[in-house]
Amino acid sequence: MSGMPTIQRAAVLGLGIIGSRALARLSEAGWQVKAWNRTPKGLPNEAASPEEAIDGAQVISIYLKDRAAVRGVMARISPHLREGQIVLNHATVDLETTQWLADRCAECGARFLDTPFTGSKNASAGGQLVYYTGGDTVLAAEVEPYLMVTAKSLLPCGGIGSATVVKLATNLISACTVQALAEALAISVNHGVSAEDFQKAVALNAHASGLSAMKLPGMATGDFDTHFSMANMWKDSSYAVTLAEQAGLDAPAIRAVSGRMKELCDHGLADLDFSALAKPYLHTDP
Repeated sequence: MSGMPTIQRAAVLGLGIIGSRALARLSEAGWQVKAWNRTPKGLPNEAASPEEAIDGAQVISIYLKDRAAVRGVMARISPHLREGQIVLNHATVDLETTQWLADRCAECGARFLDTPFTGSKNASAGGQLVYYTGGDTVLAAEVEPYLMVTAKSLLPCGGIGSATVVKLATNLISACTVQALAEALAISVNHGVSAEDFQKAVALNAHASGLSAMKLPGMATGDFDTHFSMANMWKDSSYAVTLAEQAGLDAPAIRAVSGRMKELCDHGLADLDFSALAKPYLHTDP
């Protein structure tokens, strides 16, 4: 990697669906990786604390769940960051937290890049994530070989915070689309159209997409194996609602879908895939 010693050392903080697979790919690619998770996973090279995990790392990748987790861990590691260390936040958080992270890194002399991603379980396992990057373009170029171990491409978005905005805005589209698919599927089958015929109709329509092809089969059969959880999509939708409010914009679609997801999370669907937006329509329990 340009500007880095030959020995490649990294830390992965957060070993959920994406972080655990990032750890595996980096290790396979020859990186010396220490990892940490709040609840130990028993994976290779797990450290007992985030402070231990980042010790000696050139690059620190954060794959934590939400704003609270990211802020909590950053508060722990910031006193231990060394000048020149690179902190990459891949967690989807609110815009304020992204700027807070950048400020904390600057205070320590560490370098920071806003790097959320699109892609879920299968994409992360196959190195097919797409990272949105916000911040210094020279730094983005420096970490590109590292990020490309887990990604198929990078998309520069602008300054710090721009990648966070793009991530939240694109997730808004996914959430609203899956709710629309759930409603349309339910209306169709309740009027005698088979789920199979409905899926064929969607596939032949101009609104067909990678998302509809990915989510509809499971929605039709009640298979909500988690690739991106309802809880995480609800969390991201709430951040998107805040972005709209900050811009003085009315966003009725995502506000309604966000409320629906919160309701379903409260009814026990939080850990299912967000395609479980279809579950109440097709099954007797919510």
